[in-house]
Amino acid sequence: MTRRGWALLLAMGVIWGVPYLLIKVAVEQVTPATVVLARTSIGALLLLPFALRRGGLRPLRGHWPAIGAFAVLELVIPWILLSNAERTLSSSTTGLLVATVPIAAVVIGRFVDGQAVALVRWAGLLVALGGVALLLGPGAAAGDPWAVVQVLVAALGYAIAPIVAERHLRGVPAIPMTTACLVIAALVYLPVVLLEAPHERPGTDAVLALVALGVVSTALAFVLFFRLIAEVGGARSTLVAYLNPVVAVALGALVLDEPLTLAVVAAAALILAGSAAASRRSHGVPEPEPAGVADAATALTVEPAPTGSRGDAT
Repeated sequence: MTRRGWALLLAMGVIWGVPYLLIKVAVEQVTPATVVLARTSIGALLLLPFALRRGGLRPLRGHWPAIGAFAVLELVIPWILLSNAERTLSSSTTGLLVATVPIAAVVIGRFVDGQAVALVRWAGLLVALGGVALLLGPGAAAGDPWAVVQVLVAALGYAIAPIVAERHLRGVPAIPMTTACLVIAALVYLPVVLLEAPHERPGTDAVLALVALGVVSTALAFVLFFRLIAEVGGARSTLVAYLNPVVAVALGALVLDEPLTLAVVAAAALILAGSAAASRRSHGVPEPEPAGVADAATALTVEPAPTGSRGDAT
């Protein structure tokens, strides 16, 4: 891997590890729906000029049902669940739970597509589940198991969305599609936020967190991820999935003074090791290209379904 590739990989690991911290700061003062609306609106506005340069909505014709399903599974449902869960869960716990996406991908691939699952992948699944069990221990989930369920449901959406992309969105330019998905999510939560009115004026820290979510963790992140795929390929780009939780745990401890207990460290090790094993492909099986057009720079924002890994946790 080139220096540029490593630099992009590390940048994405940080950028997509930060949202958990930003969400935690924001939901202290604004509603979860407001978090999602602000993030999607800002991201869509920033990506819109790039989408227009790539043909606007024309390349999306004939794909709207799949785009709508992808938006629901990738943005509309997960982002509200994660924001709501972080009202009680720590940002580090949330980041670690989202790292279980490969577990859901293995199960879905086995029972939906009938994919053969090697023994090492089943072992990895069990190891990662052990890490989740540690996070569910006494006090680890802030006494709110429903919040944990919400994060796991979000992870399930993240695991299913790539299947939709792989089957129905090949050849769709990424930036126009991503912009459309952000607009769809914003339109869903605009009436929700209006119905929640009146809202208290958020403080500077919450406003800055919302802006950073939209600018850095959404718009900039997607653009850099396209460049990462172009530089290192779809298979290596999935390494981002194993950097995000580490960043989330570190930032939670350093910035928010979240307790870095032995249980959290052990859970992180088990989830990351188990997820890596669960994502391992059998020898001799070629790694598929990212779902999208031939140009890697316009690949989708998600990896193809069979890999079971995910870069954007939020």
